[in-house]
Amino acid sequence: MKQFDPHSPVLAIESSCDETAVAIMRGPGTILSSLIASQAQEHSRFGGVVPEVASRNHLLAIDPLVHRALEQSGVKPDQLGALVATSGPGLAPALLVGASYAKGFSLALGIPYLALNHLEGHLLSPFLGAEEIPDHLALLVSGGHTQLTRVRGAGKYTVLGRTLDDAAGEAFDKTAKLMGLPYPGGIEIDRLAEKGNPDRYEFPKALMEKGNFDFSFSGLKTSVRYFLEKNPGVMMSPEGISDLCASIRKAIVGVLLEKTGRAMEDSKLQSVAVSGGVAANRALREGLGKLCSSNGWQLHLPSPELATDNAAMIAFAAFHHLLAGEHSSVSVEITPQWQVGVVR
Repeated sequence: MKQFDPHSPVLAIESSCDETAVAIMRGPGTILSSLIASQAQEHSRFGGVVPEVASRNHLLAIDPLVHRALEQSGVKPDQLGALVATSGPGLAPALLVGASYAKGFSLALGIPYLALNHLEGHLLSPFLGAEEIPDHLALLVSGGHTQLTRVRGAGKYTVLGRTLDDAAGEAFDKTAKLMGLPYPGGIEIDRLAEKGNPDRYEFPKALMEKGNFDFSFSGLKTSVRYFLEKNPGVMMSPEGISDLCASIRKAIVGVLLEKTGRAMEDSKLQSVAVSGGVAANRALREGLGKLCSSNGWQLHLPSPELATDNAAMIAFAAFHHLLAGEHSSVSVEITPQWQVGVVR
């Protein structure tokens, strides 16, 4: 097997959930191609992601997407320096498709293969293009994960707190489903909340005691369900729906902002980075901007296209590991419950 050439482009595959994504990147920040085949419309019929359906669609999409990425980038397969694939956490049937394809491709070309943690891709995405990752606090908020992590550099992570049940994005989607809103519900709640009164209704915030950086949003989901059962009339008017969406958003975002602020104060850090799909939430972005401005902290946000699942973030995180001489055996298995910072 060839050694990784840092001047050669890297091809990365992301298939941890319902997006088939392929990216080709040269160095730590030159994106030659970044493509995504979304399955959102397919899964909207079920009100959530069905693993078997996701896997089938990954199988159909991945080979044409790789060929399109190579054509768009102008890179020939024999010019690639490494193949990378998300190997966890995520849905096992979905992860298998991307990882198996990348392994086969790397064997055919005789170049390194790297199994990468999906969460690490998110964590580093606000710094895409940087050769060094600064010491900072990272708030990762997505559909399946919510956690606060001390990041001292690429591969150097200490998790301060994580969700004990529903993640923030999951809470948005599940409450939206209770309200009968279209999937993906988090985006719809954010849109409707812009027109609503966030102080109209009060919903619970869990685990808010000092020093606790874990998250729990299942109680909020249950509270919304009981609220809807007792107040069905709220859903009868656009104003009622918008006020409810704004109140739900305020409760979820309020927890994220308060815990991030406390963790920053405790750690004495001066930089905070936010990533994951919920990083696109308007109230969260605005609230973090005000929080950092008032405390003199530096805020790092990913560009909107890098907030949700994509392969460019996987390629960027992988580049740092490949540059350090790391690679994976093609016999390494996927790890659907792989926690960031845990070395396999």
